[in-house]
Amino acid sequence: MWMDSHCHLDAPEFASDRDQVWQAAQAAGVSRALVPGVEARNWEAVDACCHRYPGCAPAYGIHPLYVMAASESDLELLARRLAAHPPVAVGEIGLDGFVDSVDPARQEFFFVRQLQLARDFDLPVVLHVRRAVDQVLKQLRRIRVSGGIAHAFNGSRQQADEFIKLGFKLGFGGTLTYPGSQRIRRLATELPVDALVLETDAPDIPPSWRPGGRNDPAQLPAIGRVLAELREQEESVLAAQLRNNTLAALPGLTRWRPLNPS
Repeated sequence: MWMDSHCHLDAPEFASDRDQVWQAAQAAGVSRALVPGVEARNWEAVDACCHRYPGCAPAYGIHPLYVMAASESDLELLARRLAAHPPVAVGEIGLDGFVDSVDPARQEFFFVRQLQLARDFDLPVVLHVRRAVDQVLKQLRRIRVSGGIAHAFNGSRQQADEFIKLGFKLGFGGTLTYPGSQRIRRLATELPVDALVLETDAPDIPPSWRPGGRNDPAQLPAIGRVLAELREQEESVLAAQLRNNTLAALPGLTRWRPLNPS
């Protein structure tokens, strides 16, 4: 069974058919999914999603593109949430150097504080890293956390090796299904197999057979088949390895249970 290490199943894009989306994912062979939070206002939606759909488990965090609307009280709320019922990870957190309108200093403030919380609660982190790989690595060397995942990895081989040294797995998804994504495909082929995890980032980063459309977790096995072809590995063997890698990065993914299961 496949595990989606990054799926925004709570997103508004799934409002009309969320039940069917998760049912289709399970029918396709997806047994587990991590549902990351992006701001304090959506943590309840993440929590509700993980209560409703067996196999889904939460991460809570403040995404770098949401820090302009965040406050320090949100960090206090996050700390209380982590203490009350620890999620699988702290995330989605990180740095984004692509969007000019988001203050880099404010991004770094919230990133550092959330890394400190992850360290204090001994939780892995799920990282958003876009045009900021070296800056993220700098903070990870300074504030040591218990590993996690560099989501949608798009760095160099040297940077990949640095993440691996720090105990991180690297997330690959729909981008590797495009023949033109030569650097990503080469990385996904040449990196040690035990460094990889698979993700959809649904509803974003759709695979090549859904260009410009909505991505969903049922696409994960087909993305995995493309990766198996690129690596010239047997699909079932690769699926088992990726599952083990996901659980090494997110050991709470199979253990997390809602406080009041419905």
